[in-house]
Amino acid sequence: MRDPKISIITVVFNSEATIVDTIESVRAQNYPNMEYIVVDGLSKDRTLDRIHEHGDVITRLVSEKDFGIYDAMNKGIRLATGEVIGFINGDDFYMPGVLAKVAEAFLDPALDACYGDLCYVRQNDISTVVRHWRSSPFVPGAFEEGWCPPHPTFFVRREVYERYGLFDLDYRIAADVELMMRFLERHHINSNYLPGVMVKMRLGGTTNRSWENILQQNKEVLRALKIHGLRANPVRFFSKKLVSRGIQVFRAVWFKVR
Repeated sequence: MRDPKISIITVVFNSEATIVDTIESVRAQNYPNMEYIVVDGLSKDRTLDRIHEHGDVITRLVSEKDFGIYDAMNKGIRLATGEVIGFINGDDFYMPGVLAKVAEAFLDPALDACYGDLCYVRQNDISTVVRHWRSSPFVPGAFEEGWCPPHPTFFVRREVYERYGLFDLDYRIAADVELMMRFLERHHINSNYLPGVMVKMRLGGTTNRSWENILQQNKEVLRALKIHGLRANPVRFFSKKLVSRGIQVFRAVWFKVR
């Protein structure tokens, strides 16, 4: 069977120190049927220079003003021509063989989405794992318990976006969570969990940069739960999130000592 065309989208702004790692991790996939779209928000540092230096793997580069990360992601989706769409941030990078694994999953015509695991690493030491985010198969109601797949590992058929919509710009920090909640909980798309680390993410992203952002994200997630008709018990939700994060840190320590 034919390898499905996969569109990879990177949204980037002022990431001169990390964007090369991202680009080279896409190149290293050696996947034969891929397009790579980079959407830059008019970076003020040398991000564009770095992109041009390593840009032979990039299919389409857009550099223009946007209204935030999710507006830029929506631009990328509209430009994508692949059957399957995935996102990798400008300070994250893929593990080897991810796209081949994803492509194999999408040979099943009934599959709408797949996702895997993610590791948080130190900003200046990517060999040190700080948290190990292990996901699990989706079950209805999981978002009520604070469950959510790592968005950089979430690959979706383009037709799902066409049918159920793009990122909702009313959400400043949690539009990715709302979108996955909408697809999985409300529209019941068919998904598959692929065990194994797909992405390494540097600490210091928009959400985990401060406690204020973490709190804002969780408030937005609670709002999304209500909008999509799911139960939203703040005490239970926050306690589940804290336990989940603690388990992620424990896994990172466990794998390190082993």
